[in-house]
Amino acid sequence: MSCAICEKRKEKRFCPAVHGRICPQCCGEQREVTLDCPSECVYLEQARQHEKPRSTAELEPAALFPNVEIGQAFIYEQEQLILGLSYSLARSVRAGHSIRDADVIAALTALARSYETLTNSGLHYDVPITNLAHQAMAADLQQMVKEYRQAEQKHTGYTRLRDSDVLRALVFLVRMGLTRTSGRPRSRAFVDFLLAQFPERESPIAAPNEASRIIVP
Repeated sequence: MSCAICEKRKEKRFCPAVHGRICPQCCGEQREVTLDCPSECVYLEQARQHEKPRSTAELEPAALFPNVEIGQAFIYEQEQLILGLSYSLARSVRAGHSIRDADVIAALTALARSYETLTNSGLHYDVPITNLAHQAMAADLQQMVKEYRQAEQKHTGYTRLRDSDVLRALVFLVRMGLTRTSGRPRSRAFVDFLLAQFPERESPIAAPNEASRIIVP
């Protein structure tokens, strides 16, 4: 039997993306490129185990928001905010099964650009988002920021969260997404990572005394 993709080489493994058997070469070349590989595919899992996280040196500098500094102290101080935003992304992914890493990173980037303008100039400017899935994710992230401020107000009587803090938290997640994704068009490595961090559906903001679950790239 020949490979269901190239129809030349001998098939050796079952591909759940094409519901047929394909050759190892096509599996390696087309994985998350032309194939929508399900997360439970054993060959995808094996490939991820051997892939190293992408270095920031091989990424486009502008995509990393080089002017935004994020230190360990910030990560510690804003742990709940980062967790809340990560949870929001995981919730959005569960609502839209076709969402890929590129979608999550695009939504984070657009919102981060808006907060960058707000932080630097004080102007409220929403970066245009035409993709409906990206719009929904950005709206969910904004709602999480609102809920975070409400939780602060409830527990302390005031809110300390600054727009610059939200910007840095978003950039932290942008950088994490860019280093964790494989970079292939249909990659869901970052998406699956987020889902693994939040298997439950309860927001971490609702449990401020919960033990640390901060996710560091």
